[in-house]
Amino acid sequence: MLQSTSLHVAIIMDGNGRWAARRGLPRAAGHRAGADAVRRVVEAAPGQGVAALTLFAFSADNWKRPPTEVAALMRLFARHLRTETARLVANGVRLEVVGRRDRLPAPLVAAIQAAELATAGGTALRFRLAVDYSARAAIPAGQLLPDVDLLIRTGGEQRLSDFLLWECAYAELYFTELMWPDFAAADLADALRAFHARQRRFGGLPEAAAG
Repeated sequence: MLQSTSLHVAIIMDGNGRWAARRGLPRAAGHRAGADAVRRVVEAAPGQGVAALTLFAFSADNWKRPPTEVAALMRLFARHLRTETARLVANGVRLEVVGRRDRLPAPLVAAIQAAELATAGGTALRFRLAVDYSARAAIPAGQLLPDVDLLIRTGGEQRLSDFLLWECAYAELYFTELMWPDFAAADLADALRAFHARQRRFGGLPEAAAG
């Protein structure tokens, strides 16, 4: 359903922990399954007309979680970046990590820098990963991204949670009960179908009414 090649889609990836709990697994298993969902969506996005994809991986408020869980997440981020970089390069994906880096572990910062450098020539998809990110902190600092066309949130919650508040001023919002580890290419296609069925007026009137 390649209807546009300039869409900026943002996703709040929610539900990893609940996905694991429902299966009697540790939360870390949910985060690992969530990393697999990231791969699926990144690989599917360009073929569905998405030019830019921004995923909310770790918020500034997530530091409040248990230190053991945070440490495991940081290791997972670093490992995933190291193992996925070659695939991103092969698929023409340019990676950029947004958010603070001064509070991240040194191995993760090194993995981020290496992945960004290796993928800098990618043109098929602009993939941004928000880590230690807060929109309330980014706005006064002028650290803004392009406007978001479609914001997806998995896991059943219906709020922005300090993610791309400025950029989502006119974004279409799409909420799904699916937990992030279960989200697949077909679910991205469903969200995009819903998006294309909506009429975006940006404060104006439909053409028929305006005439």
